[in-house]
Amino acid sequence: MTSRPIVDASVLTGWRKSSYSGSENAACVEIAPLGDEMATRDSKNPTGPALVFSQGAWTAFVRGIATGGLENA
Repeated sequence: MTSRPIVDASVLTGWRKSSYSGSENAACVEIAPLGDEMATRDSKNPTGPALVFSQGAWTAFVRGIATGGLENA
């Protein structure tokens, strides 16, 4: 999986997190679309760095979570 850092994630809009995360903002990962890529950041640090993944890498990651393929990773 390749990624590239974004120095200031606060310039991106449309951040969202899973409804399973609750409202405490503890240990949450937020995502935002960025053209044909997906940006991710730590919800506890909204102005900190984000990682950006290609759609292919993001799709493979989500598929791995959904199928349990990442449990032993």
